[in-house]
Amino acid sequence: MRLVLLIFGAVGLYALGLSGCANAPGRPAPSEMPVVPSEISDFTALYHQNCAGCHGAEGKGGAAIALANPVYLAIANDTILRHATTSGIPGTSMPAFAQSAGGMLTDKQVETIVSGIRARWSKSDFFGGGDPPPYSSSATGDRARGSEVYATFCSSCHGLAGRGGPKASSIVDGSFLALISDQEIRTIVIAGRPELGAPDWRSDVPGKPMSAQDISDVVAWLASQRPKFPGQPFPMTAKSMGEIR
Repeated sequence: MRLVLLIFGAVGLYALGLSGCANAPGRPAPSEMPVVPSEISDFTALYHQNCAGCHGAEGKGGAAIALANPVYLAIANDTILRHATTSGIPGTSMPAFAQSAGGMLTDKQVETIVSGIRARWSKSDFFGGGDPPPYSSSATGDRARGSEVYATFCSSCHGLAGRGGPKASSIVDGSFLALISDQEIRTIVIAGRPELGAPDWRSDVPGKPMSAQDISDVVAWLASQRPKFPGQPFPMTAKSMGEIR
């Protein structure tokens, strides 16, 4: 009997010790415990940690294209958003975010970002039943005709040769074109950059929206301006090559 009492007493003391540890001074409350990154499920937290640095805190105003642009979200479906978030966009500054592609996000977190962007910033029936130009095109644009398209729709802002005008900067700069893909050019031509004052495909010339072929052609012309070796070349001299005199 005495042995039984001793055992129960030890168990009671152990439980009391655990209780004391749980309430020990300085021990964080359950709500204060850090969340494992892979378990974050809130869109706002995920967006601000992974997207806001480039796309802006509210989906616009960053270095990259605005996501809070109904025109962009009308042409870029969830498959496009999901693929870009998962795998990034090769040849651009958009990295891969999914764990399957070397990033930090789970598939569920990628879906939370995609659905959150759509729910927060898209507008149903934004074009009133009309169809915008397609996000991508398999047809090759005519760069010769693209020069004429550029003169009609783009030169009033970017200048006759694309080197900058009264309202906008150069879009034939080699470093700029080296950092942007043909698809990104197409996307910007269609969706515009409203946060920077750049109109979408409907408003370059009032009452005269660009056709899908116009867009493909001007993209081809702009892409043809991309240098093979971007950046400022510097002349090589005997001194720069290490020759001692």
